[in-house]
Amino acid sequence: MSLSARLFSANPDKAWVEKFFLLYSPVWMAGMAYMMLSGADKRWSDTALLIQSLVMALPVLLIPMLIARRYSTQPWHDSYWFKVNLYLFVFGFFGNYFGSEYFFDVLGMVYHYPQVTTTLDSALLGEGKQTVPLIMYAYTHVYFMTYHASANIVLRGLRSLKLPAMWLLFPIFVFGIGYFWAWMETKAMANPMMASSFYYQKMDLMLAYGSAIYATYFIASFPIYYFIDESPARRWTWLQAAAGGLSASMLTFYLLDSAAHWVGSL
Repeated sequence: MSLSARLFSANPDKAWVEKFFLLYSPVWMAGMAYMMLSGADKRWSDTALLIQSLVMALPVLLIPMLIARRYSTQPWHDSYWFKVNLYLFVFGFFGNYFGSEYFFDVLGMVYHYPQVTTTLDSALLGEGKQTVPLIMYAYTHVYFMTYHASANIVLRGLRSLKLPAMWLLFPIFVFGIGYFWAWMETKAMANPMMASSFYYQKMDLMLAYGSAIYATYFIASFPIYYFIDESPARRWTWLQAAAGGLSASMLTFYLLDSAAHWVGSL
């Protein structure tokens, strides 16, 4: 079996989308690097930031939609690109609307964008001292796109090795990949260039222990996302993909709440 066959799905409708997601990942990363290096997040208005966030996020949906016919004969609502965008939207919406409250109150995350007036977050969950800028919903979509696509490739490569005790190794790798991306995002975003806009009150604790709590998002989501259309013979409907995103959200809710009971706040 070739390396490509080991890493990318045997379902061609899925494989090309995963490749596109990986190719697009450096693009959004460069966009975020520009924001940090230029100080645009401090200077730009609420409208300018919203436009920039949409310019980063919409290609994840629009480019696959425009080129899908070159790689797939599936109708748009049965195509992998549509179903995973729907899944990521549902899961990312939960992560911001509800999950951010745990980051504020348990992990000590702070957003400070005085020019941002467009916000959206839970009215009842959390202490309510902070709000979630709407731009974070768009940014989350591209972050989660990369995290989930890379997790698929690593987990598929692991399964192709057919190692003994795979039932034990699979969840260990799920946690390891989730922790890696949680740590990387924390380290990349909470840096001196953005210190006045985004930071953690106890950075060392967040990197060491808070990243494990953030990884609960991916412990819940990676295994569900992995199996969307993994077999060409067992395709999911768009409704099942949405239900998968909702299921991952609810599992994350319980895991975050368990961590809050166990850890308290950092």
